[in-house]
Amino acid sequence: MGAQQSVSAGKAKVDMQIDLTHMLCEALLLPPLRSSGVALSQIVGRISLKHPSLFGKSEKLDVILDKGINDSNIVVAFRRPRPEWLSQQSFVIQHSMTPEVAVHGFPADNFTRSGSRGINLSRLSLGLELNEPATSNWTSGTSIKFEHIRPVNNQGRFIARDHDGFPLTCSGNLHDNMIILKQESGYADVNDNSFLKVNFQMEQGLPLVPKSLTFNRVKCAVSKGIKLGPTFLVTSLTGGSIVGDMAPYQAFAIGGLGSVRGYGEGAVGSGRLCLIANCEYTIPLAKHLEGSIFMDCGSDLGSARHVPGNPALRQGKPGFGVGFGYGLHFNTDLGQIRVDYAMNAFSRKTIYFGINSSGGS
Repeated sequence: MGAQQSVSAGKAKVDMQIDLTHMLCEALLLPPLRSSGVALSQIVGRISLKHPSLFGKSEKLDVILDKGINDSNIVVAFRRPRPEWLSQQSFVIQHSMTPEVAVHGFPADNFTRSGSRGINLSRLSLGLELNEPATSNWTSGTSIKFEHIRPVNNQGRFIARDHDGFPLTCSGNLHDNMIILKQESGYADVNDNSFLKVNFQMEQGLPLVPKSLTFNRVKCAVSKGIKLGPTFLVTSLTGGSIVGDMAPYQAFAIGGLGSVRGYGEGAVGSGRLCLIANCEYTIPLAKHLEGSIFMDCGSDLGSARHVPGNPALRQGKPGFGVGFGYGLHFNTDLGQIRVDYAMNAFSRKTIYFGINSSGGS
C-alpha cells in the first residue's frame, strides 16, 4: 500500500511509490529495530522507471530503486521482445545493501526482537533470467548469475569477521564469489472453494571461477486452502536444505513475520536445514472484516551446528519455536489491512501491522 504517481516522458513512464511495512510490538510500541532505534526504519520508498521501447523495437528497460533507512536495493532489467511461445529473456543487474539481522542478529526481549550487531551485506549480481511460457497451472523459470558478496560494518568498512572473531564469508576473506544456476517451478490450482499452491526452488553453485562456492540449496513450499462453509482454513509447509560450501549468511533463518510469528527475525534459529509449518483459520465477522486464529512452528532440525561459526548457538537461539495468536483483517479498496497478535513459547507478545496491496483473501 502506498502513494503512487506516474509521469510520462516521451515513451518512458516514471512511477513513484511509497510502501509501508511496520512491525509493532507489545502495547503498540515500536521497538528499536535493527541498530538505528528509528521508529520508521521499516518504511520503504520505491522509485520505478519503465521504458517500453528503448531502441524503438519494443525492448523494455526497468529500473527500480527501493530505499529504506537501513536497506537499499537497485535493479536494472533489460528485456528483448520474443514470441509468446518462447521463453522470455531478461538481463538483470542488481545491487543491495541489507543488515544481516536474520543470522547474526541477537534475540532480545525473550526472542520477540532481533538486535543488530552492525553487520551488513553488500550483494552485487548480474545474470540472465529465462521465464518459460505458462502452461495450464504451471510456471517455470531458470536463471544464471554471478554474485559478489561483501560484509560491511555500519561505518561502511569491509570486514571479514564478526565480533567474536568468526569468519563472515566462506572464503574467510573480505568477499565471496559464486556463480549460481537457479531453477524455480510453481503450481497453482485455485477455485472458489479451495486452492493448492506449490513452489520449488533449487540453486546450484558452479565452480566456474577460482574460489567460487560449490553448493546445492533447495527450498520447497506447499500451501493448501479449503473453504469450510463461510470460513476458510489455510495450511502451509516449507522445507529447505543446503549441502556443500556455505557462508553463514546463506543459512535458513527461522522466526518473524512470514515464518514463525511471535519471534524476531531469525530469532528461532538458522541452520542448513529448516522446516516451518503454518495454520490459519479465518472467520468472516462483517462485510469487510475477518477474524483469524493461527499457529506457526519452525525448527532448524538440529542443523545449526553445521553452519560455519555456529552463530545460532553463540546467540542463544533455541532452534525450535512455536507461536500462536489471532488477528483482524480489514478488506478495503486500497488492500487488506492486517493486525495480528502473536505469543511465542516464552509467553511474550507481539503485535504485527501490515498492508497487503493485493487485496483481501
